[in-house]
Amino acid sequence: MKELLLIFISTVLINNLVLSYFLGICPFLGVSGRIESAFGMGMAVIFVMTLATSISWLIYHLILLPFGLFFLEYVVFILVIASLVQIVEMFIRKFSPALYQSLGIYLPLITTNCAILGVALFMVARNYKFLESVVFGFAAGLGFWLVLLIMAGIREELEYVEVPKVFKGASLTLITAGLLALIFMGFSGLISA
Repeated sequence: MKELLLIFISTVLINNLVLSYFLGICPFLGVSGRIESAFGMGMAVIFVMTLATSISWLIYHLILLPFGLFFLEYVVFILVIASLVQIVEMFIRKFSPALYQSLGIYLPLITTNCAILGVALFMVARNYKFLESVVFGFAAGLGFWLVLLIMAGIREELEYVEVPKVFKGASLTLITAGLLALIFMGFSGLISA
């Protein structure tokens, strides 16, 4: 139980995929303009990451390793992720058309979100057991969701602040992301992963 808690805290705060490994930067910067969009995207990523990690673990340990097909892990993991994203996309389109419109192109781009593939590959590299992999996938998604919401909140507030013209737009967004990464670096050393 202690090991699962350490994996969870480490993945959400200390080794956050976006701010420590810079994985998933495209949706992080693209969807963090509004809290509503960030919330919906974050929930979709949590769902896809958790299921993708779980299913990838099962396929890797029950099929790829026993049959010596471990060299297919990238292809298999991408197929699992793409399938899950299609399910999420159909679900959101059916039950929340407004969210589907606000996410736009970023929803299908979850498939190519390197953070999700990174979680599946880290799970294999770290040799996690099944439950550890599920916790790791969920925590990675939660960490993504957390920084996405924080960034969206900051960006919404920055709309009401007078900023020199040179810093408006992408410049201020990247500076804010850098400062956010520095803040999360303050957690490093609490737990070694």
